[in-house]
Amino acid sequence: YFASTRAYLERYGKPVAFYSDKASIFRVSNSQARQTAGITQFSRALSELNIDIVCANSPQAKGRVERAHLTLQDRLVKELRLRGISTPEAGNAYLPEFQADYNARFGREPASAHDAHRPVRDDENLARTFTWQEDRKLTRNLTLHYKRVLYLVEPGPETLRLAGETCRVHEAADGGIEIFHAGRLL
Repeated sequence: YFASTRAYLERYGKPVAFYSDKASIFRVSNSQARQTAGITQFSRALSELNIDIVCANSPQAKGRVERAHLTLQDRLVKELRLRGISTPEAGNAYLPEFQADYNARFGREPASAHDAHRPVRDDENLARTFTWQEDRKLTRNLTLHYKRVLYLVEPGPETLRLAGETCRVHEAADGGIEIFHAGRLL
């Protein structure tokens, strides 16, 4: 979700909202809320970018979302099979052709030609926003644990005062780790 949403935002800009079903990637159920502060990683990222998530609440709305997913899954799988495509590389090469055909057959002109996408601002770092983020507390020795690894923040005049403070660990898709305090990279 992070990678595809980032690619979408880089190509089109920021929408006002995304319309989705109630999958757990978009919203936290009541039973999970106590453990996760009531927000998912995906919701946090969109919130940082001022993008809302509108979850389908009525059966009719949920049906529209599900029908779109099933139509795409069903048609795409059949098209790949008919064309003898069986590798991810060949599938990715075919997707633009499939998308153009699908849009020609099922797309509709919008009621208004106005594009409501907003540009991604210069101060919005998509690479940093679309990372897995968790809070950790620095020890008196300026260390913290994350995924069974002990990290040491370089001691110095500006970091020594951070002992006992909460920092945020950012993990990128490639496994790279960055540690921040109050938005500043440590």
